[in-house]
Amino acid sequence: MSGELRVLGACPLDCPDTCSWIVTVEDGKAMKMRGNPDQPYTRGALCVKVNRYLEHTQAPDRILYPLRRTGPKGSGRFERITWDEALDEIATRLRGIVDEHGGEAIWPYLGTGSLGYLQGCEGVAGRRFWNVLGAAKHAMNICSVAGSLGLARAQGTAGGMDPENFAQAELILLWGTNTLTSGHHLWKFIQDGRANGAHVVAIDPIRTRTADQADEHLAIRPGTDAALALGLLHVVLAENAQDEEYLALHTEGWDDFRQEIMEWPVERTAEVTGIPAEAVHRLGMRLAHTRPTAIRATMGIQRHEGGGAAMRTIASIPGVTGDWRHPGGGVAYSTSGHVHLNIDRRNDLLAKPVRTRYMTRLASELQDVKCLWVYAANPLASTSDTNRIRKGLARDDLFTVVMEQFPTDTVDYADIVLPATMQTEHMDLHAGYGHMYLLWNEPAVAPAGEALSTTETFRRLAAHMGLTEPSLYDSDLELAADLLSSGHPSLEGITLDRLRKEGWMRMSYPQPFAPFADGFPTPSGRLRFPRRGKAYVPSLSARTAGDRLTLITPAAHTFLNSTFGNNPELLRRAKDPVVLVNPADAESRGLSTGQRVRVVNHNGYFLADVEVSDRVAKGVVASPKGRWPKLTTGGANPNAVVDERDADMGKGAVYHDNLVELELEPLV
Repeated sequence: MSGELRVLGACPLDCPDTCSWIVTVEDGKAMKMRGNPDQPYTRGALCVKVNRYLEHTQAPDRILYPLRRTGPKGSGRFERITWDEALDEIATRLRGIVDEHGGEAIWPYLGTGSLGYLQGCEGVAGRRFWNVLGAAKHAMNICSVAGSLGLARAQGTAGGMDPENFAQAELILLWGTNTLTSGHHLWKFIQDGRANGAHVVAIDPIRTRTADQADEHLAIRPGTDAALALGLLHVVLAENAQDEEYLALHTEGWDDFRQEIMEWPVERTAEVTGIPAEAVHRLGMRLAHTRPTAIRATMGIQRHEGGGAAMRTIASIPGVTGDWRHPGGGVAYSTSGHVHLNIDRRNDLLAKPVRTRYMTRLASELQDVKCLWVYAANPLASTSDTNRIRKGLARDDLFTVVMEQFPTDTVDYADIVLPATMQTEHMDLHAGYGHMYLLWNEPAVAPAGEALSTTETFRRLAAHMGLTEPSLYDSDLELAADLLSSGHPSLEGITLDRLRKEGWMRMSYPQPFAPFADGFPTPSGRLRFPRRGKAYVPSLSARTAGDRLTLITPAAHTFLNSTFGNNPELLRRAKDPVVLVNPADAESRGLSTGQRVRVVNHNGYFLADVEVSDRVAKGVVASPKGRWPKLTTGGANPNAVVDERDADMGKGAVYHDNLVELELEPLV
């Protein structure tokens, strides 16, 4: 067809699959998007959310021009201004803050709205700009840090199995992960394994759509995953099925860890985890006698006080069984540890060391911040303790700039709003955290309205501030070429020209890939087992639940974090907010399906309709995340009741470690 063009790109969203896509452009307009059938992980399919991405880029509520606040903070009232007016005002305010309070009074608050290495959460261009100003460092600790550090303490890296190798597994444990909602492309490889006889077990406090498709579901008590790992290993040792050769050659601390395992017989494990003893024993027997065993554990499993320890102990399982010897054996959490781009944080641009601010601590750390700069983030929908965040954002002396595509709750509190491009409108480089590929995103169409990319925004702002550091003005292609210049063997043969032409390339790792068959990237070259007494760190809910309920906030099938939270069709499919309640808990509280309740604790409450269901165990309630508060009845989502507390490692978030009660919403 005349004027038709096929443009290769990549999904930017916070999902392990990082799909390769093809955009069909006719006469400068994006007409069609589909998954790339040639990419081995995407295999031609996108998800229910991203299937609506082109529609989303053309939505009538998209922000297309710079805006200045005209009403009170939180009112969402703005006037259109020019880019020069916006950048001049920002430059003046930033200079004043640096002169009066120092650069550390500026907090660049970056989220995972895009995982791009240019425009998104790696933010190479923004990091250079903020370092020149001496702004505070921003720690991206909201998502996966506790589990990543737990794995790194065990393995020396958070990297593990190649997820494609699940096709070679004989036993597959889907541990705290809802694959069919949060990364459904892995399911094809699980199905390949199943076709070869693999047994699939879902370990999850909720009977998810993934658990429905598994051969077996174990409804574990939230925060007790490490206890289950120890109990399963107790059965392995009782069967004398440990791999003594692998233990001797490639692990350290085994004698101490073995004693810890022996303290977790099946009966104790069942009592702590809530899983029947016979089910623990049955799975332990499978684990003892099935090679290879593949474990998929993702981010939800480590969002509690003991999350880091849980991942470290789970990572110990293939060290005991020797599954790391085999392709198709081991643990898959995140493949990001296998990505070795040249991510230069340019600390040389700092005049002096600066403080680090943790994104999970936004509610408590805003009081001494004079400028909050939010990009690729919507903290009023996605960050813990949103009621306190809202109060902080309402301060008159806080200058807030938000780079956004849509009028989120956070945008409503901005002083200046800058229109941001969407993925079809800019260049970016991506690496999936659930596969072994690099991907390139070529812009398919011109930016909508006056939207600018993140990189271009910082280039223009640097010019308005008169900054002379040459690296602030590097082009997107220069930034991308620098990222690919690490010289690491995994990037052998990958050039920017080739990546742009082909759209995706597998990093230079063997297929199949057994990363720790011959050792680990630790100082000793060995897997480091947890010290005795440190393998299981009970979560708050596991320690103190009593008659209270533990709230789980799983990913929604229709939203991705808060992205698409304003899409009319996906909102229609999501229906009204619900809270799943076990029949026993509903009966003891006099609740029935359809009643509207307050899910409440000391932090606040949100409204949801009761759905009595055995999909959650007694003592557990579940309500999906991702809704925009202002588009939700009651003006709050589950993060209104999530504590601003730390996990055991990296100050990770505790989204699945909060005690609540249910109260009937009074009739008005």
